[in-house]
Amino acid sequence: MSLKLTNTITRKLEDFIPIVEGQVNIYCCGVTVYDLCHLGHARSYIVWDVLRRYLIWKGLKVTFVQNFTDIDDKIINRALQENTSINEITERNINKFHEDMDALGILRPDRMPRATRCLEGICDLISQLIANGSAYCVNGDVYFSIEKFSEYGKLSGRDITSQEKNIAGRITQEEEYRKNHPFDFALWKKAKPNEPSFPSPWGKGRPGWHIECSAMVKEELGITIDIHLGGADLIFPHHENEIAQSEAASGKDLAKYWLHNGMVNVAGQKMSKSLGNFTTIRALLQQGVSPMTLRLFVLQAHYRKPLDFTKDSLDAAAKGWMGLNSALELGKIYSKQLGWNSTTFSTTNESSLDSENTFGPQLGLLRERFINYMDDDLNTSGALGVLFEIARPLKSISNRIEHGESIVLEKEESKILLNQWKLIVELSKTLGLETEQSNPLLISKSEIEDSNIRELIDLRMKAKGEKDFAKADQIRDELKSKGIELIDKPNGITEWIRK
Repeated sequence: MSLKLTNTITRKLEDFIPIVEGQVNIYCCGVTVYDLCHLGHARSYIVWDVLRRYLIWKGLKVTFVQNFTDIDDKIINRALQENTSINEITERNINKFHEDMDALGILRPDRMPRATRCLEGICDLISQLIANGSAYCVNGDVYFSIEKFSEYGKLSGRDITSQEKNIAGRITQEEEYRKNHPFDFALWKKAKPNEPSFPSPWGKGRPGWHIECSAMVKEELGITIDIHLGGADLIFPHHENEIAQSEAASGKDLAKYWLHNGMVNVAGQKMSKSLGNFTTIRALLQQGVSPMTLRLFVLQAHYRKPLDFTKDSLDAAAKGWMGLNSALELGKIYSKQLGWNSTTFSTTNESSLDSENTFGPQLGLLRERFINYMDDDLNTSGALGVLFEIARPLKSISNRIEHGESIVLEKEESKILLNQWKLIVELSKTLGLETEQSNPLLISKSEIEDSNIRELIDLRMKAKGEKDFAKADQIRDELKSKGIELIDKPNGITEWIRK
């Protein structure tokens, strides 16, 4: 294959060569389902969705597994706060996860295992580590001994010896008493009073965070997989610990390629709840940001670089998506005006296609440029530039029709335009960018609150001021469909009532 990817573990740009020719096994670290997904999750899962789509487009059979962490301190604490069950918290947030990811056009994983449904495999792996001396039990808790794994730190590049002083002040006396080394980490946690627990050979308790992923990779995909994915914040300790426990048990590599996406900042600052700049996917979409705008915004930056979220950058992405969407809609909305019939709408997703013979030499070169950008460590920014170039004549025709101009094309001109449209549909779909008529989470069932309604009204007023009457009408119609009636007053103020 011509695809090159930056491998975190080697710190090099490498040719991607699957373990089994024509097949790719991928494991992606999933969410801890105690709350809604945020912008950081959107960035991560959008870029990995593009990787998956591109591999499929290139003709590979991809098996994509992504887990749910459904037992964790945060989940337990949230259940206590809401005076409800762990199951209620996890099921609710798993459903909302799917709603958010579906809205963003992210393909659902082939399998989504959960920690609580993988307990047998977890216990078997821990037992294996104890048996070979890589783990030890202390009064119902089981720890992995990092001193028994000589390559500990190979992913993150951390020198554990030099960092022992830094961690010494952050562990409790009880932990210091229990552990052989300050960096030893929990594989199994003994149950505390009144918290959920599961049976094990070491007594009632629950799995540590790291061990669940190692067990799920083994159970779902085997000992060594092609690609392991996650955010850069997971490199240490989570992925470092995954490598240690998996490879200490098997003696083989956990993954050939480790890929990590950069973090999300908000106006130059790290996104966090403590700074008050924390943004959920759902909040953005309910405020009127279209899913494809958010997707385009994410793909404008290289996946390994930090992504800075600002209003101006999001507005620029919205403008860019408006142009691309106009080009993508051309063949669907104005086919009759252009003389295109339904038999012309077939597009292909096979990379072996002779693009020059199919699209002509000029479009064939654009298609090859798109591939070259994507093959260069998923350079989606460059790939988007190709899409915008293809879109220009399509947008021009679309705008002329929208303004009432009658378009008459010669046969050859019509064929060229059709090929341009077919190409942009094909390549855009590879990035997960597809036409959208409405925002599926602009208003989500009964969740809309008074503050959200006012925000949407403000967005509608802004759209009217910019003479974007289509968007203004869309917001009114969406609100109306949910029982919110808008009343425009002569003084320019808009009021609303629930019907």
